[in-house]
Amino acid sequence: MTVSIFVDTTILLYARDASEPEKQPLAAAWLEALWDRQCGRLSFQVLEECYTRLARKTAPAMDRHEARRYVASFLAWRPVPVDGQVIETAWAVEDRFSLPWADCLIVAAAQVAGSAYILSEALPHWQDFGGVKVASPFRLRAEALLGPAS
Repeated sequence: MTVSIFVDTTILLYARDASEPEKQPLAAAWLEALWDRQCGRLSFQVLEECYTRLARKTAPAMDRHEARRYVASFLAWRPVPVDGQVIETAWAVEDRFSLPWADCLIVAAAQVAGSAYILSEALPHWQDFGGVKVASPFRLRAEALLGPAS
């Protein structure tokens, strides 16, 4: 069985950012592997953050229709809603790990999604947060967690 991998916002952004020549191909390769194996997960929080940064905060901003298409493509990954279960789980993460609130929501959504890993640059590589381990896409190739492509 393929493991579920939760993707943090910055990975979606790096995959589209040609100004990051070292990180862009690595992030894109991870997303391609997750699409191929159909094991990527994320939350509506991640999609909202991604759209906001692509359409409004990058310089120059991406055309909003292109940004919408990119973000909408990830609806196929069954985004986790930020609901009462995620909020309560995030409070437990905050109490146990003292992370910034946005990171607590990411970890909580990954836990609720049943993901084994969080693909993130912001969180410490290989840290275990209550059963969900962080994997940096810039320190580890997809095959290390997913096995070879079929």
